[in-house]
Amino acid sequence: MALASYSEPSSDDHISKRNFDRLARFIYEYSGIKMPATKRTMLEGRLRRRLRATGISSFDEYCDYIFNHDGLQYESVYLIDAVTTNKTDFFREPNHFQYLRDRLLPALHAAGTSRLRVWSSACSTGAEPYTLAMVLEDFQSRAGSLDYTILATDLSTDVLATAIAGVYNADMVDPVPTALRQRFVMEHVQKGRREVRIHPRLRSKIGFGRLNLMDPKYSVGDPMHIIFCRNVLIYFDKPTQHKVVSRLCDNLIPGGHLFIGHSETVSGFDLPLKQVANTVFQRV
Repeated sequence: MALASYSEPSSDDHISKRNFDRLARFIYEYSGIKMPATKRTMLEGRLRRRLRATGISSFDEYCDYIFNHDGLQYESVYLIDAVTTNKTDFFREPNHFQYLRDRLLPALHAAGTSRLRVWSSACSTGAEPYTLAMVLEDFQSRAGSLDYTILATDLSTDVLATAIAGVYNADMVDPVPTALRQRFVMEHVQKGRREVRIHPRLRSKIGFGRLNLMDPKYSVGDPMHIIFCRNVLIYFDKPTQHKVVSRLCDNLIPGGHLFIGHSETVSGFDLPLKQVANTVFQRV
């Protein structure tokens, strides 16, 4: 959008109810994320960065641009990046990784599985797929014959850029067990610089890509043995949750496992799943 002049967005500017409703409707239809009226102030704070980036000086002008002048074809990705929540940690909800290490991987190995396909479907800045890679790589080093590949996807291009780089503040890897940190986390060559990078061996095992869980079909290739979809369903309403989990099931092999967040549930949904552990399900 070409502007004759530009002034810094005013902190006194607010999104009108009409424009908030339009934005909330688009965000929900595009991403499934609910945006109730209580989040108007949050949305204003997030979008002020987009106003500065685009050189637009008011929310009214921004909404006019995206809704009345075909701006969404350029701005939709950045708008969604601005509103998505991307909290993540290494070894978050550690019981899942304990189940994977102690029960699921030994069972798959005993059954003769030689190659695993794993999908981190809301990978954020990469802590989840890299945690998965650490657990799988460690098991492979002991089991020998169990190879793996990981697909890591997210809606946000910003977080995917961080995930692909695999560079983090050193404090972020504190939850990683010492033995795994020594093997798979590299310290910066400049002493005292609080920055680490994930080992290239793990980075080479993960393919990153943008995927919208609202898409009617997920283009992820062959069915997966394991899917992690954690702490994203809480942002969806019940009908959307059912659609998303149903599509995830379509991409699981029979006997494959789905992991969801500890605060999430699929109770009441008609799905080909049976619960095998706390928020761990197997496709039947």
